[in-house]
Amino acid sequence: MATFRTLDDLGDVNGKVALVRVDLNLPMSDGRATDLTRARAVAPTILELADAGAKVLLLAHFGRPKGERHSTLSTSLIQGALGGVLGREIMFIPEVAGPVVAQSVGILRPGDIGLLENTRFWPGEEKNDREFAQAIADNGDFYVNDAFSASHRAHATTEGLAHLLPAYAGRAMQAELEALGKALGSPEKPVAAVVGGAKVSTKLAVLEHLVSRVDHLIIGGGMANTFLAARGIDVGKSLCEHDLAAKAEAILEAADAAGCTVHLPYDVVVAKEFAANPPSLRICNVHEVAPDEMILDVGPQAVEALGDALKTCRTLVWNGPLGAFETPPFDAATVSLAKTAAALTREGSLISVAGGGDTVAALNHAGVAEQFTYVSTAGGAFLEWMEGRDLPGVAALERA
Repeated sequence: MATFRTLDDLGDVNGKVALVRVDLNLPMSDGRATDLTRARAVAPTILELADAGAKVLLLAHFGRPKGERHSTLSTSLIQGALGGVLGREIMFIPEVAGPVVAQSVGILRPGDIGLLENTRFWPGEEKNDREFAQAIADNGDFYVNDAFSASHRAHATTEGLAHLLPAYAGRAMQAELEALGKALGSPEKPVAAVVGGAKVSTKLAVLEHLVSRVDHLIIGGGMANTFLAARGIDVGKSLCEHDLAAKAEAILEAADAAGCTVHLPYDVVVAKEFAANPPSLRICNVHEVAPDEMILDVGPQAVEALGDALKTCRTLVWNGPLGAFETPPFDAATVSLAKTAAALTREGSLISVAGGGDTVAALNHAGVAEQFTYVSTAGGAFLEWMEGRDLPGVAALERA
């Protein structure tokens, strides 16, 4: 298994310049950051380097400026919020390379922190232009990547710099890679995966990859309807991608050949309209769904059986809700199974790793996110990892 260097492998960094790639793409409203989760995630790395005497230069993107400067997308807008999280003064530097950065480095004292301008203001960033990366590297002594969520992009500051300077994983990146390694790299078996969401088409590659890696594959959400339809079950007016029936059947056959048990709901929660607590709500067997009804959640008997399956497993990977969890009572299955997984994690019998935007929201809704072994806030990067794809920013850090 490939390894990577961490901050533990750094020697004396006093007075040296650390180029640190972080994810500070914070949600904003009226010029203020509304969620500081990403800033808090990278704070340990920034403070550890600063406390060791490094001059810390932060590289980050903000929005999608497409290679042009936009005052509304300047990282200067998040300078104050980041400073508040770190409890430190931060120098804003309106460039990412060249003499302005060199002069700023000369002004910074050991332990000081500088926030460089939005890396995506320059076309060379997303093109992973080597000259652009070299210009940035010229002002640094070593490189730290602490932005797993951006590491599925082969950009100059996520991949290019790792080839030009001694490269290390920051603490957030280290935690993510170690958790993902435990989940699918070299997991304790048996392994279960929960894959939910609206459409099979968005997670075909995930499902195709997982059937040969896990012992139990739990399919929920609108995706499950496509698999049920592929098995000849009438799902009424449920969300369903009928044109993917052959793909779904191929995945089921591949799972059978690999010895992977696929769990589809056999009782479901249905309604004639998608609304909170609709009067037409009922629970039925999947073979009893009426033509004018839609499946909106997994039923209680199936959820209980899924919980029993988890009790036989040692590792769980979770991506996506089991039902339309944003609208009660169609959150019941997701909340119930999440609480079971959390309880098994607390008692030490299960390693639970979850990721993806809807998944994080669902686990927070269930009140158990902090009880999982690890919850990744990375969206696209987490999904690509579940597909078994190499992430350029991670691969660049690896050392055989």
